[in-house]
Amino acid sequence: MILQALVRCYEALAERGELEKPGWSPVKVSWGLELDADGQVKSLLLMGGTDAKGKQIPRVMKLPDPVKRSSGVAANFLCDNSAYVLGVDAKGKPERTRECFAACARKHQDVLKDVWHPTAKAILNFFERWKPENAACHPAIQPNLETLLKGGNIVFVTHDAEGELQLAQDVPEIRRAWDEAYAKSDDAVMGRCLVTGEEGPIAILHPSIKGVMGAQSSGASLVSFNAPAFESYGKESARDNQGQGRNAPVGKYAAFAYGAALNYMVGQADFHGRLGDTTLVYWAEGAEPAYGSAFMAMMGMGGENKNEITQKELSGVLTALCQGHTVKWANVPLNPENRFYILGLAPNASRLSVRFFLQDSFDAFVKHYQKHQERLNIVRPAFDERETLSIWALLRETVNPNSRDKSAQPQLVGEMLRAVLTGSLYPSALYTQTEIRLRAEKEINRGKAAIIKAYLLRNVVEQQKDQTHVYKEVLDVELNESKTTDLPYRLGRLFAVLEALQLEAFRDNNNRDSKPNTTIKDQFFSSACATPVVAFPIIVDRAQKYLRKLKAKNKEGLARYYSDMMDDIIGNFEEKRYPAHLSLEDQGVFQIGYYHQRQRMYAKKEEKDNG
Repeated sequence: MILQALVRCYEALAERGELEKPGWSPVKVSWGLELDADGQVKSLLLMGGTDAKGKQIPRVMKLPDPVKRSSGVAANFLCDNSAYVLGVDAKGKPERTRECFAACARKHQDVLKDVWHPTAKAILNFFERWKPENAACHPAIQPNLETLLKGGNIVFVTHDAEGELQLAQDVPEIRRAWDEAYAKSDDAVMGRCLVTGEEGPIAILHPSIKGVMGAQSSGASLVSFNAPAFESYGKESARDNQGQGRNAPVGKYAAFAYGAALNYMVGQADFHGRLGDTTLVYWAEGAEPAYGSAFMAMMGMGGENKNEITQKELSGVLTALCQGHTVKWANVPLNPENRFYILGLAPNASRLSVRFFLQDSFDAFVKHYQKHQERLNIVRPAFDERETLSIWALLRETVNPNSRDKSAQPQLVGEMLRAVLTGSLYPSALYTQTEIRLRAEKEINRGKAAIIKAYLLRNVVEQQKDQTHVYKEVLDVELNESKTTDLPYRLGRLFAVLEALQLEAFRDNNNRDSKPNTTIKDQFFSSACATPVVAFPIIVDRAQKYLRKLKAKNKEGLARYYSDMMDDIIGNFEEKRYPAHLSLEDQGVFQIGYYHQRQRMYAKKEEKDNG
C-alpha cells in the first residue's frame, strides 16, 4: 500500500517533468574528465564551485542511475569516483582498485559497443589506453590529485563538432544506449510485481533513500534482506545471489519509482518535516505541493506561507476545508476530498523503519486535528501568546527540561501523531509522562494542563456510554465556579487558594517578591494530589495561622477574602470526607482545578494592578 502510493506519486511528478524516467537520477558531480577524440586525457575540470572557505560544492546532474554498492565491486555508467574511472584512490588497496577500474571499463564497453558517436568512441578509447599506475603522474591529474582522492564523482567531457564542451550524458545516442541496457532483463529474476501486479524483471536490490534524519549519509533501505533469518525457503540469496529480490518481489520499475519519489520528497520543503527522531513525508494524490504546505502550517511546522498568513486566516482555511469547501492555498485550489498520505520514517542502522503510514481524505485529517485543538483549549496566562499548541510543544512537556536530549520517546511521537490525525485515543504514555514531570517539577503550565484536559476528555469522557461521570462538568476552558460535586476539582481549587494565602501572609509590604523558604506547594503538592486525607488536614490547619497573620498586619479585608473563598470551595464537606487516595485520572482533575483557580486569581490580580 505504501509503495503503491509512492509509485503513483512518482508518476504524477514525472508527468510534470519534475522527476526523470527510470534509469536516471540526480547525482552530485565534482569533476569532469576532458577527453580528446582518441580518448587522451586533456584536463580535469571543476564541475561545481567552491564556498567562501574554498571547499568544493558539487554540481547536481541527471545521470544514469547509480548502482547500490555493498562490499563488492560494482561500476556505474558515465559517472563514478576516482577508483573506478581512473584506477587510483587513497585506500591503500591497489588490487581492489585495479578491479574497480576493470569493472568500469567492462561496463562502458558493454553499453557503448554499438554506439558510433565520437564521444562514445572517445570513452572506449580512454578505457583501452589509460594506465592507472601512471595516473598520479599525469600532468592533468597531478595538480588536483590530493583533492581528487578525498572523494567526488567524475563525468566524461568531450567536444562537439563546433568545438564546444559536451557532457557524455547529454549525447542522445549514449542516452538511448543506456536506456536499452537498463531495460534489458536477460539475467534478471522474472516475476509478478507486488506493487503493480505486472509480470517483469524483479529488483534484486532496492534503492537507497537519502536525507532521512539519523540515517547513514549514503542512504538507507526501505526494503532489504541481508541474513538467512529474513529469507523465505527456496529464496536464499546465497544460492544465486538473487534471492533478495524474490523474498519481496517488487518490479524493477516500481522499485525505481518509489525510490525516486521518496528521495525527491525528502529533499523538498513542502513534502517533509521532522518530529523528534521521525522524518515525516506527506503528499496528496497528484503530488501537488500546496497540500503539504497547508499541512505544515496546520501542524505548526512552518511552510511556504508561515510568514504570509495569520492564525486567524489559517483557522478560516481549515474551517472551510472541514465544511467540505474547496479553498485556495498559495493560489492553488485544495480539494478537501483529495487523498492525503503521511509516512513516518525512522533510522534503524542502514535501514529505515516505518513508524506509521496514514491515509485519508485531506479534510478528514484537518477535522481530526481541529477536534484535537478544541480539546486542548484552556485558559492561558497573559504572557503566553501562542494561539495553539503544536504536537512538538506538547511532547516537550513529557521531557525533563534539564536533560541534554530534549526529544520525546520515539514510540510516543508516532503514537501521538497517529492519535491526533486519526482521532483515536491518546497514548497513555502521554498522560503518565506528563504526570511524572508534574510531580518532579511541582508546576503545572498551560501545556501540561492542556494535555491533562485533552486526555481526560478523549480517553475518559468520550468513551463513557452512559455519560454519568462528572469529568465533563469540570473540564471546561476556564474556571467552573458552579457548585460541582466533583471533589478532586474542588480540592485542586482549594490547594491553589491555600498556596496564595500562604504567599500573601508571608509577603513583606516593602518587598512584594518575598516568600517563605518552603511553600506548601513544595511540601504537599504531590501528596495533596495522591493522598488528600494526609495533606489537607495539615495545610487547612496552617491556613488558620495564615489568616491570623494577615489580620495582625491589619489586612482584615484580605483575610476575609481568602476565608470566604475557602468556604465557598469547601462547602459543607468535612475533614473525614477527604479521600484517602485519588486515581491517576482524579489527580488530573485535581490539577486542572488547581490550574483554573490560579489563572482566575492571577487575572483578578492583573485587573487590580491595572486599575
